[in-house]
Amino acid sequence: MGKAAALCGGGTRGLVSLLSAVPCLACHELPAMSGEPGGRGGGGPAGGPPAAPPGSDTYKGWLFKWTNYLKGYQRRWFVLSNGLLSYYRTQAEMAHTCRGTINLSTAHIDTEDSCNIVLSNGGRTYHLKANSEVERQRWVTALELAKAKAIRMRNNQSDDSGDEEPASQSDKSELHGPLKTLSSKLEDLSTCNELIAKHGAALQRSLSELENLRLPADSGEKIKAVNERATLFRITSNAMINACRDFLDLAESHSRKWQRLLQHEREQRIRLEETIEQLAKQHNSLERACRGAPGLASGTASISSTAKGSVQSAKGEASDEDEETEYFDAMEDAPAFITVTADPKHHRRSGSNLSGASEGHPEDWNLEDSVFESSNQSSYNESTGKDLLPRKRRRSRIPDKPNYSLNLWSIMKNCIGKELSKIPMPVNFNEPLSMLQRLTEDLEYHELLDKAVKCESSTEQMCFVAAFSVSSYSTTVHRTAKPFNPLLGETFELDRLEELGFRSLCEQVSHHPPAAAHHVYSRRGWTLWQDITISSKFRGKYLSIMPLGAIHLEFHSSGNHYVWRKVTSTVHNIIVGKLWIDQSGEIEIVNHKSKDKCQLKFTPYSYFSRDVPRKVTGVVSDANGKAHYVMSGTWDEKMECSKIVHSCHGSTSTEGKQKTVYQTLSPKVLWRKYPLPENAENMYFFSELALTLNEPEERVAPTDSRLRPDQRLMESGRWDEANVEKQRLEEKQRAVRRRREAEAVEALEEGKDYEGYIPLWFERKVDAVTGELICVYKGGYWEAKDKQDWSVCPDIF
Repeated sequence: MGKAAALCGGGTRGLVSLLSAVPCLACHELPAMSGEPGGRGGGGPAGGPPAAPPGSDTYKGWLFKWTNYLKGYQRRWFVLSNGLLSYYRTQAEMAHTCRGTINLSTAHIDTEDSCNIVLSNGGRTYHLKANSEVERQRWVTALELAKAKAIRMRNNQSDDSGDEEPASQSDKSELHGPLKTLSSKLEDLSTCNELIAKHGAALQRSLSELENLRLPADSGEKIKAVNERATLFRITSNAMINACRDFLDLAESHSRKWQRLLQHEREQRIRLEETIEQLAKQHNSLERACRGAPGLASGTASISSTAKGSVQSAKGEASDEDEETEYFDAMEDAPAFITVTADPKHHRRSGSNLSGASEGHPEDWNLEDSVFESSNQSSYNESTGKDLLPRKRRRSRIPDKPNYSLNLWSIMKNCIGKELSKIPMPVNFNEPLSMLQRLTEDLEYHELLDKAVKCESSTEQMCFVAAFSVSSYSTTVHRTAKPFNPLLGETFELDRLEELGFRSLCEQVSHHPPAAAHHVYSRRGWTLWQDITISSKFRGKYLSIMPLGAIHLEFHSSGNHYVWRKVTSTVHNIIVGKLWIDQSGEIEIVNHKSKDKCQLKFTPYSYFSRDVPRKVTGVVSDANGKAHYVMSGTWDEKMECSKIVHSCHGSTSTEGKQKTVYQTLSPKVLWRKYPLPENAENMYFFSELALTLNEPEERVAPTDSRLRPDQRLMESGRWDEANVEKQRLEEKQRAVRRRREAEAVEALEEGKDYEGYIPLWFERKVDAVTGELICVYKGGYWEAKDKQDWSVCPDIF
């Protein structure tokens, strides 16, 4: 009775104010509020009434929140959005600090008196107080709506179990999307109807109580009129709900018709594509038959249009496109291109030159003495190699890898109570080779460089250099174990001068960050050197390994100097699952003498891609940007090279890039991976070269990786002893580092210069080509080996 009298205290205006406090529930918008959200409107200390931007589900405003018995109720800024009620001390805190949040889907909403609201969710309870009863009613209505919507969203997520087939689910998504939206809106309207009925019944009860009071006659008539209007309002809302339900039923019935029409259009499109494909094949067959018919002169022929792009007709005689046409995706920083395989016999009959952006002479591609014709599998039997000794018989197997299960707890329990810097990584994660030996594995296909020496054309030579740069990754496809980190000053030599014509030397020149210098000299006419620093980042599910530093290759006779850098290696499934390795990124090989370039793109593996896994594509171009060869293949199997005879601009790709269409001759295989040895899966998937790298040899330096005891023990299968020895070596290296640091401090106190660690066989110089500070071979190692004078070598093992 008291509440009813309070509501009537302002006459009819109070009733209208209460009804207007109910939001526009059909679209979850709130009526426009007066006053700024953060200001102090006419509502008292809590400031202006709640604010909501038009068309949004967010409801904001100031409320008082109970904090504790000392501070009592404090003014806080509340935000209701997506079924969550959050609060902040000020509006400015919304950008960075939320003081608390309660989920309304499982919350209980209660009202204590005319201005209080109690929200409870499990062990969390908010006691809130509004400035007035009207404002309290606005918040209660908004909270009830948000709670109902949050409950529906939660139920919909649990019910979305994918009843339909996967193929039809994507097809019907466009149709079911609007229907689901309509259903959601209809449920909103039903919730609104329930709230209207609830508030309407309470209003009618209050009006009935007022009729029994002694009021003037005109007041009774007005109350009856308001009662009738409230009844009509409730009837109208019920009619609106029924009309919306009828509309939804009509939309669902029509959706089946729309789906049948859409399926019919898709079938028509598929039949049309098949018809066009058959017509294109018939067109190619007719063209070949026409050219092969007697009495017909060889005239101009146009290249057939392809499904991926239109190829402009070439002047002179060009070959047709057949089923062997290859398409290459675009590199990110290079123009997109497509290759069309031409008929070399047809080109040999033509004496005319091809016009276009890039031309070539196809007859040069088929010379019997071309270096492209020689197989990279054959032995080197040219005149330059006749004086070489027969290959020494080397080992072809190592002890099988022990079947030790990797128990994480067995590793962690040995680390309890130790300093973090003293915790060794066990050899269980390693393979019995050091990083220096892995670096030397880049020379497995050194014969590619031996063939490149014989190339008279710098662009042909670039093709072999590009194939060599890709071949170095072929050994990594199954090698998921990490190599041993070399000790500072550790070296590794591979002297194959008498057998294969080259000798290689690696040295660990820095420990933090780990850096290795590598130098290779070949008496067959080339020298290779590199200074590589390994940077790695652990990203949760995978580990990215980024080699930093440039690789230099120089040919003695021509003076061609090539420079390139390695791509990123990624080890996937670090935490859970089977480990696998992928290579991704781009390699730009530059000939700093002739300015020729080769852009190679290593396409990262994607489960959803239709491309061949581990795909590598690229284009070799001269200093003027004219393309001469197309490179294609995979980094774990082979690389092919196709000579470009014609190029022209095609259509624009979906990314907005201009596609270049290259007409090429049949590809030639430049490099093919050697098969792995028998039983390789039990020998760490080592290649034939890798099996020989740790084979004991005489006369090597005392710092050579072959003499490292922990690595030798692991290769023998004695992993427990290897772990103990590995810990001893690492502790010895730490002691040397601490002594070196103490010497540096002492020199600093005395005002002297301290150079730090100086590599034995390499020296730091500024590279004239790249301008970087790198370690280059300064000589002396092979002379010391001949004399067996290793007095300068430190005792690191």
